[in-house]
Amino acid sequence: MSGLLGPAEVRDLAALLDVTPTKKLGQNFVHDANTVRRIVATAALEPGEPVLEVGPGLGSLTLGILEAGHPVVAIEVDARLAAQLPLTVGELQPEAELGVVTADALRIPAAPDAPGGQRPTALVANLPYNISVPVLLHLLGLEPGIRRVLVMVQAEVGHRLAAPPGSKVYGGPSIKAAWYGAWRVEGVVSRQVFWPVPNVDSVLVGMTRGPVPGTEAERVRVGELVDAAFGQRRKMLRQALSELFGSSAAATAALEAAGLDPTARGEMLGLPEFLRLARAAPA
Repeated sequence: MSGLLGPAEVRDLAALLDVTPTKKLGQNFVHDANTVRRIVATAALEPGEPVLEVGPGLGSLTLGILEAGHPVVAIEVDARLAAQLPLTVGELQPEAELGVVTADALRIPAAPDAPGGQRPTALVANLPYNISVPVLLHLLGLEPGIRRVLVMVQAEVGHRLAAPPGSKVYGGPSIKAAWYGAWRVEGVVSRQVFWPVPNVDSVLVGMTRGPVPGTEAERVRVGELVDAAFGQRRKMLRQALSELFGSSAAATAALEAAGLDPTARGEMLGLPEFLRLARAAPA
């Protein structure tokens, strides 16, 4: 069986590279092979499907995806980790197809190709918890060919991404992520499989991309409306959107033109309603 990293290997690699996991980079390294294989199985990828991974770290999940027969292109901001990853993979899985890009995933202008020039059609990652939502939204906006997403994130973030309108954790990220498809929590991950052990719970949250709901200009406009609506969450929409539209009266007119109640609050509206508003009152 192909090699994966266990607790001893993870610590040895970290010591070799003089890497101390930091909260600033949101680093928590997975060291349990069974958890890695469960994540890959949950992703339910097509045979040989090329995968984009973000924040591979020491390579625990990377090795699991490669072991299942998928070419991987990984984006890693830490140059030490990026340089070591091909060496680790070369030692444990010499036949695997891996590409590594040393970059900040929040700032790359285009999603990189997987080995062999293939465009990645799946995103599978243990995302750095402090930037998980911005990274997700950035990469999904860059690469329309990504059809399947499964990421490990902080439990609070995962439940927010999958939340329906009106729930306590529903918010701007819920709506912006819904542009790409329906999200759901697909598993829980124990704190004990990480080094160091985090002080938060983790979940697997996934999405299979749905039909494009609108144009790129409409997506941007929906984002502006969502930010305004949730920037003053407790206010009625006519008040929360008044600055964006120039006045409460103008916001009321736009809401009524979209068939929406001006006295409603943002957390009661889903993506379809915000899209109606974007179309009724484009930028």
